[in-house]
Amino acid sequence: MIEEYQRLDKRVQKWLFNQGWPDLREIQKRAIAPILAGDRDLLISASTAAGKTEAFFLPACSAIAEEENGFGILYISPLKALINDQYRRLESLSEMLDMEVTPWHGDSLQSKKKKARKNPSGILLITPESLESLLVREPGWVKQSFASLKYIVIDEFHAFIGTERGKQLLSLLTRLEHITGRISNPIPRVALSATLGELEKVPLSLRPNKSLPCETITSSQHQSTIKVQVKGYLEPLDIMADDTHISAEQQICHEIFRLCRGDSHLVFANSRSRTENIAAQLGDLCEQQVVPNEFFPHHGSLAKELREDLEARLQKETLPTTAICTMTLELGIDIGKVSSVIQVTAPHSVSSLRQRLGRSGRRNSPSILRMLISENELSDKSNIVDGLRLELVQSLAMVRLLIVNNWFEPADTEQMHLSTFLHQILAVIAQWGSVRADQLYSLLCEQGPFKEITIQHFKQLLSHMGTVQLIQQLNSGELVLGIEGERITNFYTFYAVFKTPEEFRIVAGSKTLGTLPVDSLILKDQHIIFGGRRWKVTDIDDNKKVIYVTSTKGGKPPKFSGNGMSIHDRVRQEMFRIYCTGEYRIEVGNQRIDFVNNLGRQLFQEGAYLFKEADLENHPIYQSGKHSYIFTWMGDKVVNTLTVLLIRSGFVCSNFGGVIEVQNSNVDDIKNCLIYLANTELPDETELARTLSLQQKLIEKYDEYLPEDLLTECYGRKAFNSMGTKQWILDNLV
Repeated sequence: MIEEYQRLDKRVQKWLFNQGWPDLREIQKRAIAPILAGDRDLLISASTAAGKTEAFFLPACSAIAEEENGFGILYISPLKALINDQYRRLESLSEMLDMEVTPWHGDSLQSKKKKARKNPSGILLITPESLESLLVREPGWVKQSFASLKYIVIDEFHAFIGTERGKQLLSLLTRLEHITGRISNPIPRVALSATLGELEKVPLSLRPNKSLPCETITSSQHQSTIKVQVKGYLEPLDIMADDTHISAEQQICHEIFRLCRGDSHLVFANSRSRTENIAAQLGDLCEQQVVPNEFFPHHGSLAKELREDLEARLQKETLPTTAICTMTLELGIDIGKVSSVIQVTAPHSVSSLRQRLGRSGRRNSPSILRMLISENELSDKSNIVDGLRLELVQSLAMVRLLIVNNWFEPADTEQMHLSTFLHQILAVIAQWGSVRADQLYSLLCEQGPFKEITIQHFKQLLSHMGTVQLIQQLNSGELVLGIEGERITNFYTFYAVFKTPEEFRIVAGSKTLGTLPVDSLILKDQHIIFGGRRWKVTDIDDNKKVIYVTSTKGGKPPKFSGNGMSIHDRVRQEMFRIYCTGEYRIEVGNQRIDFVNNLGRQLFQEGAYLFKEADLENHPIYQSGKHSYIFTWMGDKVVNTLTVLLIRSGFVCSNFGGVIEVQNSNVDDIKNCLIYLANTELPDETELARTLSLQQKLIEKYDEYLPEDLLTECYGRKAFNSMGTKQWILDNLV
């Protein structure tokens, strides 16, 4: 350690000595030279609690220790809570260096912001939205305050890649370099993350114009042992008829109560409603047993005070506390040590599972992950989707990809992100007052991150923005904000580019059944599952945001409906491999480790038996009664493409869990239809997206302001994959 250690500022060395650290960690040693060099970007990828934050801040603080004028480090985080946490963690180091640290977001103290405005120096901790606000409202101050900026560090970088917010962030960084005159002498960017798929492609996501080289540092040391258990539960056929049976969710709640009472844990329940239900049932169990409640919900709709109280309780580690949460506690807020992580239902992705697993087992104890998966009890009317135990097998596939292959989903970097592009056009015009079209294209597309947008797209978008009064052109040729553009940019909500999916009411007759976020494919005549029943969509009213349905028969609906457009090809292919081999166990040395309980094993054997019985290894289309089922073992883009192709050809079909159910059909008709389509010209993604209603394509915040054909092209890229589908048909059906 001595050589690297001595390159740090003497006060940083003293701080390390005071911490009682016997040595720096591997990534911390390796990061010192490239960060002090300040001539390249850096990607630091290592597991949670591997010391990534210190790997950056120890050398970076050493480098700016003598700087007094302007900020030296800009730290960007996806979460306000993470900024507050980082502020706490930097407290003693910054005191030792007599360095200012300023947290800057919507809930930060005005006194701290005022002090930084007057005398900017040291480290600024900020969210992308607050940085956007500064660039638009105070560009002069930004130019002056960031003039001597030495580093930009982005925490939890995986949370940004491939998202609207990530595009905004990259655009902000280009604009920051532009305003400070640093386009030709770029500010080094450092990305920190625990879960990055396809590492070799990540540098392009950090700096799309490649104006600086990028070095990657990964940890070769595995800090902790992983303990994984998957437990199966059975949802009884008819609970109401028999008081001796309790629902799978109640069984799971009893198990969580047994496992978690008396210690601290995180339980990820995927949806807000399930989060609330489980937290309420666990609270009831505490009351019945006359013990203090230790179980609390945590999700984005909760009041800030309730979330912060729970985070503080976890940090103190004085009271046993279990948080039942959505994705809100997935990122790296320091919540102290939790003994284990419990996942109820299959996770959204392998990278999400990796992130969650990293929350447990800190400070030299094993990381413990328990997955509690329920499946429907079968009857003679059961659906093949239930019979295959798809949710259980998806969970097993994700565990194998994580542990055996060390694989996570790579970001989808081929999207156009037109909603964010439109937002950035408005933001740049608001920042400068007026700007020429060629300057906009150069800044946002050539220098910035919007590489997928052609000059033709750009001209079409500007023309439409003029039509809807977002912008107007002066006689001099410069673009300024129009009436609608002024209105939008003057709202404080303008600075964020993300929004939650549109909620549509589900109405049967005169009765509202509930609401559904429309972030996945819904078409007229499609069959959907809602509230545990099967419904046929009779109409979609875009204006009133209502989906009209009628009850339909067809046996008990399958339990597992998957997760919108999120499942990657590799996950389904791993599921297929598990079914074909009948083997999910993990090899360690000469041993095969079984991580599934007895009931889970029994459920898996049922699924594997049905897979063999239906000969799904050799025949991807299976006939059951009047209906046929297509098993592609591909990701949701291919599944969505096949679904829409068949609907366009007159079939009535829907998909759940990656399986396409085709009503009143036979195998030959489906095969002949798909082979014919593959041998002619398959419609491209844009053409397929035209099948959907306009409202369904309005997913992102500013989509409503896009010309319809550009919006359709943008949506098509997100939802469909024509070439992949054609290849699947030729490989599997011909």
